[in-house]
Amino acid sequence: MRIATWNVNSITARLPRLLAWLESSGTDVLCLQEAKVAEDQFPFEPLRELGYEAAVHATGRWNGVAVLSRVGIEDVVKGLPGDPGYDGAVEPRALSATCGPVRVWSVYVPNGREVGHPHYAYKLEWFEALRAAVAGDAQGSRPFAVLGDYNVAPTDDDVFDAAAFEGSTHVTPAERAALTALREAGLADVVPRPLKYDQPFTYWDYRQLAFPKNRGMRIDLVYGNAPFAQAVKDAYVDREERKGKGASDHAPVVVDLEV
Repeated sequence: MRIATWNVNSITARLPRLLAWLESSGTDVLCLQEAKVAEDQFPFEPLRELGYEAAVHATGRWNGVAVLSRVGIEDVVKGLPGDPGYDGAVEPRALSATCGPVRVWSVYVPNGREVGHPHYAYKLEWFEALRAAVAGDAQGSRPFAVLGDYNVAPTDDDVFDAAAFEGSTHVTPAERAALTALREAGLADVVPRPLKYDQPFTYWDYRQLAFPKNRGMRIDLVYGNAPFAQAVKDAYVDREERKGKGASDHAPVVVDLEV
């Protein structure tokens, strides 16, 4: 079984690439982030033609998550119980579903903007709500994983230059402590292998030639419980999908399971 996560940075802009990648990659379940489309405008039909059902939690604008599956979708839950919301609104940042033998969450963690900003406090509160929401499944016997854009680099090795991020979000002790708390709920970091260079970066900014210079970050993560982690046979970053005109600034992270 092949499971992947990909921040597509607008499914409308990326649809031809997405469809081609699904067809060529043999992915069974894909967790998407940053759909940037209202649910009633989601491209259900072209995905259905490829054999994929879709569960979607999106309202347009900047967020939106989805799970695509060709092995069935059941027990869909939209949103995060206990979501603190931001500026009076609860944003579509989390969706869970059971796909065949595996249960997954697709998550798009708040960016945080800058240390001290209200959005940074919201990010930490959101992480705590996520930890509480997944704790039961994390301890269960069914393979379970939380996949998505976490907007946190777990260690200094997960950024191209730790000094370049000093004082910025994505690398602060509080954000990394939130990741630690999530792992301590019963999840392990499934670290993919890079297809090029030494570090499995998953995100490269569009600016300043970041991708060809490999000035990247590993912020798209797969956190799986023990049954999930034990079933992993391979995991890699499909760096090729970051290349070329019209690419997302994130690459897919692909995990092969024997379940």
